[in-house]
Amino acid sequence: MSSGFFTVSGQFENTIVIERSKFICSVKNIENEDDAKAFIESVRKKHSLANHNCYAYIADDKGLVQKFSDDGEPQGTAGLPMLDVLKNKKMFKTVVVVTRYFGGVKLGTGGLVRAYGGSVIECLQKSKIVDMQQAVFMSVDVDYDLYSKLLKMFSVPNVSVINTEFSNFITVDFAVKNDFQKSFIDNLTDVFNGKVSAKISKIDYHAFG
Repeated sequence: MSSGFFTVSGQFENTIVIERSKFICSVKNIENEDDAKAFIESVRKKHSLANHNCYAYIADDKGLVQKFSDDGEPQGTAGLPMLDVLKNKKMFKTVVVVTRYFGGVKLGTGGLVRAYGGSVIECLQKSKIVDMQQAVFMSVDVDYDLYSKLLKMFSVPNVSVINTEFSNFITVDFAVKNDFQKSFIDNLTDVFNGKVSAKISKIDYHAFG
């Protein structure tokens, strides 16, 4: 498991025009390679009349599951520059498709590399980027009279409340940054004199803040 990565929040689209060619960049966060393939196919259907639908994706959290396509553009001028942008910005679990409607002016090899890479860079700059950090997901049960004490422990940047249920007692599901876990547990023990404990449900990634 890597220490963390970046991705986009949801889905975003941005268009630039270079020498009368229209480049439409579509980017989306994904969970796996199947998600990436499904998104690519949806963009292809949406822009079925376009000259090219080039793509790149990194589908895992370590940057190992990656693929790109020039979709008919000269080899190395589209998909690879797009993938390089994702790698350089550590955008994992992310897929990007750049659709080109040819405007009649050839850009040349260097021009295509700049156009496709630049399209992705501008699209990412305008989209919402989230910082996915390694986290420990936990839950804790407390009585109602202790809830205010617990809330104070959640009012720090290293902890994020995910869900709260109110029944005979209060159950709070939350995420703690991986390197803050021990400190949080120690604090929980001190504040509640060892009478309240947190259960770990999983270790995954979470966007804090």
